[in-house]
Amino acid sequence: MREFFKYVFATVVGVVISLALFLVFFIVLIVGIVKSSLKETKVNVSSNSVLFLNLDQTITERTTEDPFSKLPVVGSEGNKNIGFNDVIRSLREAKTDDNIKCIYLSVSSPQAGFATMREIRDALIDFKTSKKKIIAYSEVYTQGAYYLASVADKVYLNPEGALEFKGLKSQTMFFKGALDKLGIEAQIIRVGNYKSAVEPFFTDKMSDKNREQVTAYLNGLYETYLDGISKSRNIGASILHQIADDYKIQQPEDAIAYKMVDGLRYKDEIIDELKTLSGKDKKRNISAVTINEYARNLSNEQDNSAKNKVAVIYANGDIIGGEGSDEQIGSERISRAVRKARLDSTVKAIVLRVNSPGGSALASDVIWREIVLTKKVKPVIASFGDVAASGGYYIACAADSIFVQPNTITGSIGVFGVIPNLQKLYNEKLGITFDGVKTGKYADIMSTDRPMTAGERLIIQNDVNRVYDSFIKRVADGRKKTKAYVDSVGGGRVWVGTDAVKIGLADRTGNFNQAIVAAAKKAKIKDYSVVEYPEMLDPFKSLMESTTDKIKMYYAKQELGANYTIYQQIKSAISRSGIQTRMPFEIKIQ
Repeated sequence: MREFFKYVFATVVGVVISLALFLVFFIVLIVGIVKSSLKETKVNVSSNSVLFLNLDQTITERTTEDPFSKLPVVGSEGNKNIGFNDVIRSLREAKTDDNIKCIYLSVSSPQAGFATMREIRDALIDFKTSKKKIIAYSEVYTQGAYYLASVADKVYLNPEGALEFKGLKSQTMFFKGALDKLGIEAQIIRVGNYKSAVEPFFTDKMSDKNREQVTAYLNGLYETYLDGISKSRNIGASILHQIADDYKIQQPEDAIAYKMVDGLRYKDEIIDELKTLSGKDKKRNISAVTINEYARNLSNEQDNSAKNKVAVIYANGDIIGGEGSDEQIGSERISRAVRKARLDSTVKAIVLRVNSPGGSALASDVIWREIVLTKKVKPVIASFGDVAASGGYYIACAADSIFVQPNTITGSIGVFGVIPNLQKLYNEKLGITFDGVKTGKYADIMSTDRPMTAGERLIIQNDVNRVYDSFIKRVADGRKKTKAYVDSVGGGRVWVGTDAVKIGLADRTGNFNQAIVAAAKKAKIKDYSVVEYPEMLDPFKSLMESTTDKIKMYYAKQELGANYTIYQQIKSAISRSGIQTRMPFEIKIQ
């Protein structure tokens, strides 16, 4: 028996040692792959090159290094991304780069909002002033893809392909029915009849006020969309509206008939045309460089040695307390970045780039305070992306000037809180009950195992009212308006960029680069470099922190399929705590 246990023990020890060695080997392998991926050499751009502009990848605010995507493990695919800032910088450089002869624009379903697409579209229009050509080709153009492609000198479609052109749709998901089945009551405290972020929890359809605001901003987005295509394709906006209304583009030949595309081509024919444009013999291969490679070259060549600098501070994602991430606005991280830029004597002006639907009211106020302090010593210009609403507007309202795109979604000046009552879920569904003692009447305020009392509701409502009053005062002070006026355009209402300018919530329509130029002008500097804050997170740390989440996400997507979006939204809603300054729940435009 003793011999048996000795062999068993030896076997166990051997297995443990083997696992440990395997783990060490795996970690070394990961680090090696990651290091090699981050030390990618500069790509040579030969003469007569074609710039391959792939806009089907995720277009973020800034390009993020994702070493996980290079690893041969589950969930590592499909993470290619590029920052819109890198796209714009690359197009500006390619415009005067003698080695770049033309652009091949490939786009079917861009993963970006309308304001971001307009930024890129404006940069493509500027590129065309060089007299270099842009060729767009796709087998399928979604509406967003066509918005981008329409700027090209030639727009081609596969002979068996499709062009989607039918008008825009906004859809909100409502959870009340699901919550009822689960025995969950959403107890709502809010200020603002338009603050529809909470509607999915207590109703099964849009309120009249919400329908009113969604109709207004969706029509505003559509007007900008049609206007851009109209100017590029030389087709009247009213004609385009009718084409979409009547769903006239059903076959590839229809796209030709209504002058939406210039020809039906196969890929080999596109390649031949690109060879001609780039001066290549048709018997030779095209010299091509991807936008990702080209942008990486520029990043390696950036010179930040200029005496004067304009700092761009990226505030992207939900607003939360703490550090956050590259895809979240952490109050500590962003506040620290603002302070760093404020105290740096070489930084003469700041551009706050906001792309956020809002979030924590407290975290928003923490960031707002740093902007106010900074504005006293150097110019602060705000540049809004796809969305800068509620808390996203809060953090920027003190800026000297606010730039929006015509199709930016902004405003949503309102406050809400949601306290779930899980009593039925616990008692009737799960058979769980609670009992206890307390030393004060309100010791268990905010409990989720019972309904709120009238006294508790009054306390929370007063707190929400206080936050709203602070919100509209911040806006009134920053925009030089009365609180009564801000309240009249607030109440949680969402505005499209052009309307935000008309009512005084923004100063002018303009793109990201124009905001930087305006900041430099206000600081009275001509020669300057642009520096970016906060620093991107360490990709090694990000790799280790995100591995489990990525694997979970992979399997969740496999199991839930199209319903994964529903799961994400419910998970996000459950995780929120505290008083929120957030725009209407998940605006989805198709």
